[in-house]
Amino acid sequence: MIPLTYTLRNLFRRPLQSVQLIAGSLLVTLLLMLAASINQSMQKTLKNSGNEENIIFLSAGSEESIERSEISFGMEEIIDGNLEHIHTVMNQSAISPEVHYNGMIKAKKDHESQALIRGIQHQALWVHKKVRLLDGEFPRTGEIMVGRLAYHKLGLQIEDLEIGKYVEFNNEKLKVSGIFDAKGTVMEAEIWMPLLDLMTYTQRNSLSCVVISFDGRDTFADAEVFTKTRLDLELVALKEVDYYQKISTFYAPIRWMTWISAFLISIGAFMGGLNTLFAAFTSRIKEFGALQAIGFSRFSVFFSLLQESVAMGMLSTLLSIFTGIFILDGISFPFSIGVFTLDFNHPILLTGIISGLSLGIIGALAPSWKCLYPTLPETLRSS
Repeated sequence: MIPLTYTLRNLFRRPLQSVQLIAGSLLVTLLLMLAASINQSMQKTLKNSGNEENIIFLSAGSEESIERSEISFGMEEIIDGNLEHIHTVMNQSAISPEVHYNGMIKAKKDHESQALIRGIQHQALWVHKKVRLLDGEFPRTGEIMVGRLAYHKLGLQIEDLEIGKYVEFNNEKLKVSGIFDAKGTVMEAEIWMPLLDLMTYTQRNSLSCVVISFDGRDTFADAEVFTKTRLDLELVALKEVDYYQKISTFYAPIRWMTWISAFLISIGAFMGGLNTLFAAFTSRIKEFGALQAIGFSRFSVFFSLLQESVAMGMLSTLLSIFTGIFILDGISFPFSIGVFTLDFNHPILLTGIISGLSLGIIGALAPSWKCLYPTLPETLRSS
């Protein structure tokens, strides 16, 4: 076998070509890792937003959008009186009547952005158990509390939504009273305000939904029976995890477009790198013939070329992993109902390693065949 030092030395004999090949492989590997991270992060955010113990009551026909739902004000009392095994906190039922509204928020004179605003009462904290108040206090009349990533959804700077700052909604000035998080959920990009305030500002007398937290296993079955026997209420019951699963399914085409875009760009970069590799190997045909003439088999020469290609592929993989972990990891991207944060975890890094290794192996096959297929005399006579 040809010594490994020969293979490694060849990487530095033509530095410009090596840099071009490594850059092409870096682009392909990084794009695939980025596409995988976007898909995984969006799915994980939507999955984490649902609680296995929560049931959402919506108006019939609005199962795929809480914002379109309208149910009667005071429905939470009817639900509380008809269902058992509802979780209690301080002898009060964990039932949260809510209004979900997409509205325009103005935090600066020349900047207005759309935000998901949720009208809530204090019971919302009993139902949405991932929510933690990081700073400040629960909002009173004329106040709001903002999610940790709400500034990103609104396209603002983090200091624009600090406690004590004011925003404008429907020509009303609202004071930021608190900042909350709900790690890994869409709620981190929302703005919460008192329920009656939001109903007043939007001139509505109905709720969007009622969310309950239950203790018993049969509560969901009881909830379904309740909605189907009380047809006059025009309600439908959904597990919160099922609702967000439907939302995730709705965004599946967007995730597929991410993969398709990444693959198309990657194919272009791969073809460019393959062309460069062809040129690099073809210019060394006489060298390969000389190696065969002094006793090395074609397989030994091929294995050396394969090592050279894989070495460049793995070097590009290391660079892409470094870029992902230290530059891209933690970057947040807004979408219509929230914000998701890129996470370059072990499966994503494994995707990069497999991609780089595959590029090195596949990229070496065609150029090696072209260079080693001719007979030894033809190889030595080639120009």
